[in-house]
Amino acid sequence: MNLTNIHNVYFIGIGGIGMSALARYFKFIHKNVAGYDKTETPLTQDLVKLGIPVHYEDNWSKIPKGFFEKKNTLVVYTPAVPQEHSEYRYFLDQGFEIKKRSEVLGLITKDTFCFAVAGTHGKTTTSSILAHLLNETGTPLTAFLGGISEDFNSNFLFKGVQYSVVEADEFDRSFLRLYPNVACITSMDADHLDIYGDSTSLRKSFEEFAQRIKPGGQLFVRNGLPLKGTTYGIEDGSDYCIRNIRIEQGTYIFDIAMPHTMISGVRFNKPGRHNLLNGLAAFAMAEQSGNPLDKLALAMATFKGVQRRFSYQIKSKDFIFIDDYAHHPTEIDAVYDAITEMHPGKNSTVVFQPHLFSRTKDFADDFAVSLSKFDAILLLDIYPAREKPMEGISSKWLLEKIENPNKKLIEKADLISEIKKQDPEILVTLGAGDIGLEVSKIKSKLEYAN
Repeated sequence: MNLTNIHNVYFIGIGGIGMSALARYFKFIHKNVAGYDKTETPLTQDLVKLGIPVHYEDNWSKIPKGFFEKKNTLVVYTPAVPQEHSEYRYFLDQGFEIKKRSEVLGLITKDTFCFAVAGTHGKTTTSSILAHLLNETGTPLTAFLGGISEDFNSNFLFKGVQYSVVEADEFDRSFLRLYPNVACITSMDADHLDIYGDSTSLRKSFEEFAQRIKPGGQLFVRNGLPLKGTTYGIEDGSDYCIRNIRIEQGTYIFDIAMPHTMISGVRFNKPGRHNLLNGLAAFAMAEQSGNPLDKLALAMATFKGVQRRFSYQIKSKDFIFIDDYAHHPTEIDAVYDAITEMHPGKNSTVVFQPHLFSRTKDFADDFAVSLSKFDAILLLDIYPAREKPMEGISSKWLLEKIENPNKKLIEKADLISEIKKQDPEILVTLGAGDIGLEVSKIKSKLEYAN
């Protein structure tokens, strides 16, 4: 398919973080762009401000007239859209060119020098750090990110077409549509078992992804993963290794030992050893662009972060409010460890919104252990996303598994009053659903703590 012959691009599910980045790209290169999404969100509102029409009713008659020209219109959809969706069915029945988001991303990046970040955790932060490092060193790149970078205030960056940075998403095996020159695999923990069935199938999919690297390319692998590649880690024996870590006023300072040299005194401001590893992976990948190491090291120090990735909402002497996208037990553990490292001895309350009935079912016992580490647990109802309810799987069922007496099932409407009752020194909101929409409300009510 030749994208140059396409004048109109219509998105079904335009409000998704990956879809909206693609929509921005096509708008940026002067295509006509429009789309549907189920719910109005800040992401869709931003698209509308860019001049992209978005509607929220599944009704093909709402599609703008120009998008019915079959010969020059591309329809892009996300796997989260059900097959019975009427707009999807209309375009399918009429014989339009219809492609998944991942296919289009593969087409856009195929002829670039492509950096792809894969892994069940850490993709968004690692790819955002990488995009920041390349941008700071003047590299001509296009970046498609799975979160809102605080450095770009966007999930999309267009500074040229020679290089590209993409998240290689394992959901629905989407990453098998990419053709990277340099790739990274951050983690392979069991997840998306509704798609893969078991962890063995998930692992095989990562192995397939590793085989898609272009000839002469490079694969970086977190030390300890069962894959062959250039390793990175905090452990000795890694090809790229972080050494001599210390913390000064909330900033990590460390050295990076590489196969050929060492660079000292690197500074990085995002809390958590998991984020240190994300930064190291991005640094190792960015080195493959040929940029000077000293410039990359300076850029590490200026990375601001990604919205909803250990994002400080309030940070004062007496009260700290952190928001994070964590929706898997391993990610919750990483957030907890970062809190205890940076703010030892402080009392913490976690507000958690489980994401997907299937994930809650598959990892309930692990969720219970991870959440029980906090001093108090406030549990919201499960966010279903693309799923229908499963019999017997609920937040109440999960709550009963948590071995901590200070736990409670709560409605969003009661969040503020309950948080005030708990009076924590540290408040953490976690989840990949719509809990992010509550963050500004909570912050505004608790701002007195600053």
